[in-house]
Amino acid sequence: MSGALDAVLARKSLSRVTDAAPNHAELASFVSAAGTVADHSALRPWRLIELRGTDRERLGRAFAKAEGEKHPSTKPMRAPLLIAVVVSYSKSEKVPRWEQEATASGVAHMLSLLLDEAGWGVFWRTGSATRSKAVAKAHGLGKNEALLGWLYVGGKPPRTRTGRRKSIDGDRFLARMPRKKKSDASN
Repeated sequence: MSGALDAVLARKSLSRVTDAAPNHAELASFVSAAGTVADHSALRPWRLIELRGTDRERLGRAFAKAEGEKHPSTKPMRAPLLIAVVVSYSKSEKVPRWEQEATASGVAHMLSLLLDEAGWGVFWRTGSATRSKAVAKAHGLGKNEALLGWLYVGGKPPRTRTGRRKSIDGDRFLARMPRKKKSDASN
């Protein structure tokens, strides 16, 4: 198998990570590589926000505000590094909004694969807070932007299982275009 195929098959989401995290320079190199994802018209309709230290506490307060809670959420403290994935919509005749979201999602997924391959634990979290005003304000989102979630990144715990992910049967999800029916041939 190829290196990329092996890496994809070996990837596991890790909801529990250690306090270690890639530094900014290392993260920037992964972002540079992830940015090569398919991008119709090269719009680059995405950006990432690096949250470390007290940024995570601010996010916990924004979660609490969004959810009507009195105490800050501890969810953002579950990893030393959170990477907010933002879609930045561009007006385009050629590229609809859904395709711009797909590009931003592709960057996030590619980044998670690169981080995992480099030995970091990664988990993509979403939820209702991604669309809340309080959380958008905390991230400084513009009117043309939406939050797609966060990559939680940290060290892989020593007891992490290293076995392969259970693969799916590709034939179950792969089909050919239906053949023309005789009634269609007359059209």
